[in-house]
Amino acid sequence: MKQLENLVPDIYQQLTMLSDGVPLPLTEADIDKTMAGMREALISWATPRERNKDFTLRMSNIGKPARQLWYEKRDENGRGGIDGATQIKFLYGHLLEEVVLMLVRMAGHTVTDEQKEVAVEGIVGHMDCKINGEVVDVKSASRFAFNKFKEGRLAQDDPFGYMGQLAGYEAAEGTNNGGFLVINKESGELCMYTPDDLDKPNIKTHINMLIPALKLDTAPELCYPTVPDGKKGNMKIAKGCNWCKYKYPCHKDANDGEGLRTFKYSNGFAYLTKVVSEPRVEEFL
Repeated sequence: MKQLENLVPDIYQQLTMLSDGVPLPLTEADIDKTMAGMREALISWATPRERNKDFTLRMSNIGKPARQLWYEKRDENGRGGIDGATQIKFLYGHLLEEVVLMLVRMAGHTVTDEQKEVAVEGIVGHMDCKINGEVVDVKSASRFAFNKFKEGRLAQDDPFGYMGQLAGYEAAEGTNNGGFLVINKESGELCMYTPDDLDKPNIKTHINMLIPALKLDTAPELCYPTVPDGKKGNMKIAKGCNWCKYKYPCHKDANDGEGLRTFKYSNGFAYLTKVVSEPRVEEFL
């Protein structure tokens, strides 16, 4: 059986031959399967299932920090409300993933268990697939996010809980050598990232600690510690908090009860939890 570590080189080898005038080894069955997958992805995107108004733990969110999930559980408007541009990103992300799986099969690697339903400790999810017998999560990513996979930095910067999601699927399947097959949406570059076991959470222990934590009246501890903003004593939220929709209620006690203060720098926003030296930039109130 072919190895995951050779997956991307095998795909590139076939594509290089294409530029040399050698046709790709795609059969009519391969093309039909890809088109059927894209059709199913399009239909699923256009007619989503009815959303459950109640918060539900599922394999796709169990890797997120407990405090973030605690706020989400109590957010009556937390599910839905996705803007049009993001919906378009979801669509071409799904379509790109079907193209990636076509390339995997074309390169002679085995794809099975697509969208298989699995469960761990009562938490249900649907895996993307297995490749060569190992669980693989297929993702499309921006250049910035792609580099986290390519450089092996995901475990240190994983705000969406991808490692926990992978660990859950692997626990359900009894495997442990899977990973993430990622395509850079901007460049077309591929990478296969297989994290070390030590970088993945013990998902059963995590779930059994997470469930009671979400029932508490008091939010769990901060997802990430605050970090210095410059050298004058100011402190700000961690990078993993920047895009969280709950950062303001989460840090409502910052700045002696004033809450987060938001300043616009030339390279983006800084959300300060402690202001010792007033920044000389515009503050958003």
